[in-house]
Order: sequence, then structure tokens, then C-alpha cells
Amino acid sequence: MAALVQHTQGTGLVYDERLTRHFHAWNEDFSEKPERILEPFARCQALGLVNRCCRIQARPATESEILSLHSKDHIRLLKETSSMSEEQLKNLSQMYDYIYFHNHIYESAQLALGGAIDLVDHVVTGRLRNGMAIIRPPGHHAMKEEFNGYCYLNNVAVSAKLALDNHNLKRILIVDWDVHHGQGIQSFFYDDPRVIYFSIHRYEHGIEWPHLRESDYDCVGVGAGRGYNINVPLNQVGCDNSDYLSIFQQILLPVAYEFRPELVIVAAGYDSAIGCPEGEMKVTPACFAHFISLLSPIVAGKICLILEGGYCTESLSEGVALSLRALLGDPCPRIEKTHEPCLSVMETILNVLKVHRQYWPSLCYQGVLSLGEKPSIPSLLRLPPAPGMTLRTIGKPLGEMPLLQDCYDVTQHDMVKEALCQQIDDLIRSTDLHIPKHKVGLVYDGKMLLHHDTTSFEENPDRLIQICKNLKDQNLWDRCFHVQGRPATENELKLVHREDMVKKVKKCQNMQEDTLAKFQTLFKSVYLSQGTYEAASYAVGSLLNIVDTVITREAESGVAVIRPPGHHAESDSMMGFCIFNNVAIATKYAQKHHNIGRVLIIDWDVHHGNGTQSTFYTDPSVLYMSLHRFESGCFYPNGGCGALNRVGYEEGTGYNVNVPWSEGVMGDGDYIAAFQQIILPIAYEFDPELVLVSAGFDAACDDHMGGYRVSAPCFGHMTSMLKGLAGGRIVLALEGGYNLENTSEAFASCVAALLGDPCTQLPPLTPSSRGVECISKVLDVHKQYWKSLQCRTPLPAFDMLVQPEETPEKEPT
Repeated sequence: MAALVQHTQGTGLVYDERLTRHFHAWNEDFSEKPERILEPFARCQALGLVNRCCRIQARPATESEILSLHSKDHIRLLKETSSMSEEQLKNLSQMYDYIYFHNHIYESAQLALGGAIDLVDHVVTGRLRNGMAIIRPPGHHAMKEEFNGYCYLNNVAVSAKLALDNHNLKRILIVDWDVHHGQGIQSFFYDDPRVIYFSIHRYEHGIEWPHLRESDYDCVGVGAGRGYNINVPLNQVGCDNSDYLSIFQQILLPVAYEFRPELVIVAAGYDSAIGCPEGEMKVTPACFAHFISLLSPIVAGKICLILEGGYCTESLSEGVALSLRALLGDPCPRIEKTHEPCLSVMETILNVLKVHRQYWPSLCYQGVLSLGEKPSIPSLLRLPPAPGMTLRTIGKPLGEMPLLQDCYDVTQHDMVKEALCQQIDDLIRSTDLHIPKHKVGLVYDGKMLLHHDTTSFEENPDRLIQICKNLKDQNLWDRCFHVQGRPATENELKLVHREDMVKKVKKCQNMQEDTLAKFQTLFKSVYLSQGTYEAASYAVGSLLNIVDTVITREAESGVAVIRPPGHHAESDSMMGFCIFNNVAIATKYAQKHHNIGRVLIIDWDVHHGNGTQSTFYTDPSVLYMSLHRFESGCFYPNGGCGALNRVGYEEGTGYNVNVPWSEGVMGDGDYIAAFQQIILPIAYEFDPELVLVSAGFDAACDDHMGGYRVSAPCFGHMTSMLKGLAGGRIVLALEGGYNLENTSEAFASCVAALLGDPCTQLPPLTPSSRGVECISKVLDVHKQYWKSLQCRTPLPAFDMLVQPEETPEKEPT
């Protein structure tokens, strides 16, 4: 069963104070110093995170482990530093770029590597779910027999290599978000299709260290490894959350879902965080938690963070602590609403897409430039290097280096340091780190079984009975906080519905069977019974109670096992099995009674929620996004209400987003792609305070009402993707779903995801051709309303690209 997972697995933590023994003996202000792990660990302790982790004792890596990637001469030289004089250490340091040697450096490098290896081993073997190594020295620059960039042994690369060799892994994804390119990791796996190396790094066309030609976007791997090396070079400073999340949504997530890694290792450098003088980027500490939240479901939670850079101890410490919180399953703190990626990052994203889409079918939304057509950015027709740039190449000797190398412009940083520190302090103070007492609230009431038909109608009480039984069978029921159901008041129902409609439904209580049979013919696809009003009222009231529970933070998120469904119900009419519009009423209720400003409604029921759409069609405070089978208006509820050009009206223009599938049988690849390309970018830009999901499961496999093939685990993935929004305030309300077994399995997957259980891995995913066509049309319609959708632009075919002449190597300036 999909949701039966080892939720008791813990989060590993590697930390050892022996790693503070090495330091730069002749430059006490050097960036790579003991405080880089002392202060993050102290922050984790202050937040009560350390005691919640499973501690892994660091141990020295063995020579055989080091030799898996590094040479014997490399180890020999590193060993010899233990007995060198200060003068010898200085002389040796000058032979390498941004390196200092210390008598304890071999011991520290061994301990750091051994801790990283053991963390990865614990996660691969299932002894731990995930983990983090707060270690130094960093490693991602270290080559087979070259020390550079503060790095001596390559912690991430060696750990990955041993996981491949010792555990027979076939696919590892390494994500390097350190602000400097990890050329060491790249070089070790450049021809290896078992490893994707994905690096987001400051480059500035080669001006930024390590100044390598190999760090540019067109260096994609060689031989069998072509396409498995993905460089995302950032060519200006100041890149922020919006830029990084765009890179995740447009490139990393599609490739990762297509690759289907068995393990994710993050080269977790926090020098891309705000305030770091070496990075000069503006990623907030909270955003790193969102990165982890997006990556974890892809790999069933098996993710290891290994500390690399980060030289502003305030933002480093907060970034490490919030990353560890995310691994422990705490809610992602809210971040500021996103905006359009800057032009430079847009250019980089499109450049990466133009060279990698030949290797990854999931990168398929840009289209191809016609002959003679000009691209939106002229440089898209060129390949690197940029004109006039001179770059280094891996393996070329650099000669003697200065004994004291400046890591950044100290004078310039001092001018802005005070303002940056104030900004970081403000971010820390304003970040909500409250953890609700309960993970998931659940509401169910037997009164909702009173709505029934004498015939074998698809929407029947067995739907709820089967869902509840399955939750109990999978040990999910008792892990939820149970909320009492209640009937809605008439005033609550009238938040959306007209008074005369409410009275009509209420009259059903006193109607005889023959009268009910005649009355129900006045409505489209509805049956009525004497228990209909009470059941429908309990569906609404119970959902309102779970909304109360989530908004007041008694529970982090909530699920409502309710019926009859509601998203087709209009203000003045019942239709499509729906009596009252549960989710629409809950939205109005949250805004009125809890002063909630912006509400996001996601409707993944296979039928379009016409009632919900019409309720909020002119309202910019509610973003309604529906993925539904449309068939050019020939699928229920029929007509054009679910068309992609129904975007809202007046002030609500742009706040109604329809993803209307037509032709073909949609499956996991299409729905995950729609989330990556449409749902998540727009949702992060909208920045909701509450997320409500009209959770219909009639798009699930073998549901005769929908005819689609979305798997039960896929619904868990979609739920997990939403957890980064609204500080985790998500409520799922049951809508459709008529294959009892698959509906109950899909619902259980969603509950498990909200409880923090690892999502079941999906098979390698790519969207169908019809899915791509639909998603592309939606992007074309909505990019005028949402700045985050600007990457939809045609790109040149590979044979149209101009290769410049390489400039002879010389030292960069």
C-alpha cells in the first residue's frame, strides 16, 4: 500500500567539534573559519533541532575510501602537512588557489569526509530517512589531485561514488547550490550517466572564481554522460528567491522527475544567501527550506545535505537551521511573493533549455524559432564563451599564488555590511517558526451518509466508508487529530448561496419519495433524499471546523472526508452531484471570520468546478486554478466555462486559471508538469495565506467517470508540492472520485504526504504531446497576467547556434 512507509525513520546529523581545530594561521579574518560550523550548530540547538536528530559520530575516512576518487600523491601530500612548519605550510599554500594548510587539516578533512560518507550510507540503507552534515572543510572544488577553493577532499563526490559502488545505486542527483561552481564534482562524473550534477553558481561570464570555461551552460558532459551535467551560470549578482525558484521550476524539477534518482545529495553552500560577501546574492534563509520541500518527494525523502560554503555567519546559521527544520518535516516558513526572474537569469534559463532539451524530453515548452525569426534575447543564438572573455581550463597549472588572497572586496562589503545585517535580522525576526501541536486535522461525521439514492448511483455513502476504512488499514487514521463535525448555519450557507436555494434544499427533509423524485429532475445530475440537507449541511460545517483548526494553528494542515461534493454547485442551483459549494463557502468563511486576505483554490477533480469559478470570477483575493478534462467543452459540465480563455473578469482578470485537457488520456507526467510549469510559479507569485484543495479523485486510474490514469502516489506528490505555500496551511476537501479502491488509495497518499511521510516514488515522468500542447496554451494566455511565466518563448534549434572562436587562455581580470 502506497502510504505504508517507515515514518519513524529519523533525520541524521553529523557534527564534531574536532572540525574546528584547523584555521588560517596567518590570516585570522579568512572566510573559511571555525565559526562556520560553530554558529550554525548553536542556532540549531537554540531552535531545539539537535535533540530531534539522530546524531552520527564523525570518523576519519579510510585511505581506501579517499582513493575511490583521489590519488595516492594527493593523500600523501595532505598527510605530510600534519608535521610541517608554518613556513612549509605557507610555501605549500602558495602552490594552490585559495588554499591554506594547517597541521590539523588532514585530520579535519578525513573527519568531514568520513561523516559525509556515513550520513549517505545511513540514508541509502534506510536506517535514516534523510540528514545533514554540518562539516568543514568544504569539498566540492577538490579535484583528483588538486586542492583549491578551501577544499581538500571532495566530500560530496566521494560519498556519491561509494554509494554507487557499495550499494549498486543506478541514479544519483547531486544538486549544488553553493554560489561557486563545484568543478571537482563535475570532473569526477562528467562521463557518468548514473549521476546528474546540477549546479547553480555565480559566473558572470567567467569573471567569478574559479573562472573556468567548463563552468558555462554548454558544458553538458561527454560520452555516455552527455546531458547529465547541467550548469546554470548566473551572470549577475543580486539573484534572489524568485530567480532560484524559477530555475527549480523550469529546469531542475522536470529533469529530476524524468531522471528518477534513488538518492539526492545536496552540496549545500549558503554563500548564495543574503549577506554573504563572496556570493552577493539575495536568497533568504527560509527559501532553502522550500528547495528541500520541492526535492524531497522526488526521491521518497532520501536527501542528504552536506555543508559547503557560506561566509556570512548570520545568514549561514539561519539557512542551515531552516534547512534542518525542513528535513525534520517542519512547515516551510512563508517567503515573500515571487516576481519575474531578472533578465540575466531568464537568459541563463533559456540558454540551459536550448542545449539540454535534446537530452531531456521534459524540457519541452519553448518551441523552435522559425527560420529568420529573431529570439526574444539576441544572445540566445550564440554559444559561449561570451565575446572578449578569457578563461581558465581545468587541469592547467596556475603558477605561484599570493600568500594572502582576498576572498572578496572588503572595502565594498564594509559599505553595505550594516544594512545587510539589519536586513538579515529583520528576516529572522519576521519568520514564523511556530510548529502547530498537530500535524494533520481530520474531520468526518456519519451524518454525511444520510444523503443516498435508492439506485446504484456513483456518488454514494460507500465512498466515505471506504476512505475511512483505508485510512485505518494504513495506520493513518489514528495519527491525525480528529475534529468534530457540525452542521453549517443558514447564514454560513448564504455566504455563497441565495436564500431561496437554501430553503429549497431544506424542504427536502419533509418530502416524500415520489415528490423528491420529481423535484430532483429540476436539476442537472443530482439526486435528493430526506437526508440530503442534513448531510450537505454537515459537509459544509465540518469543512469550516477544519478550516478553523488550521487557521488557528491547532493543526498544520487538514483533510475533510465529506460528501456530497460541492464544486459544481452555483449560487442558485444544485448540479453535478453537488448540493452546496463546500470549498467556496469555506473560502468566504475564512476571509470573513479569520481576516484571511488571499486564498488559493486548487481543483484537481477531473470535472471543471464551474460553481467555484463563478463565485470568484471577479475577485482578485481568490486565485482559482483548475486542472480538468475539457474535450473542447464536450465533457461535463459541458460548454465553455472551463476553457483556457476564461481568465476572470474586471478586477479578477488573471485570477482564474483553467488547465483544460482535451484529447488523449492524461496521466502522472501531465499533472506533475502542469504543477511545475503553471501551478507552482503562479501560486508562489500570488502568495496565498490559505490553500484549499477541491480534492476530487476521478482523474485516478480506472475511474470510469474520468477516464484518466493519474496514480494514487501522484496525488501525494501534488499535495507535497503545495506544502511550501501559506506556511503549510493547506486543507483538502473531498470532491469526486468513484472508483472506491483507487479513490481511497489516492486520498491516503495525500494524508500521508501531509503527515510528512515520504512520497512513493513515481516512474520516470514526461508529459504527453497533448499535455504539452495544453500547458503551452495556458502559458501563452496567462503570461500577460503572471510575471513568473515569462520563460515560454521560442528557442533556436541547435543547428542554428553560432559557435564563437575560443579565446586563448590568460589570467582573468
